[in-house]
Amino acid sequence: MSAEKNHLAERAARAEKIIAAPQEYKICEGCDSIVKLRAPACPNCHGYRFDESSEAVVEHAKLLASRPQRTVTAEDLS
Repeated sequence: MSAEKNHLAERAARAEKIIAAPQEYKICEGCDSIVKLRAPACPNCHGYRFDESSEAVVEHAKLLASRPQRTVTAEDLS
């Protein structure tokens, strides 16, 4: 499996987990990352404004699963 296909498969698996329990997640309005509901700030951009709508989380998870990662995460900087 190519690296890109593997990456998309991993994103799809994470999206499935989020879609199964959208009430446990929220969307950062700073960088569009999906983070755990209990996070006080986004671990990627340190933003603190979130969309907690389960419907929005599901739609956003589907979108993110369909395309390669475009944002820089804390793991990328390690």
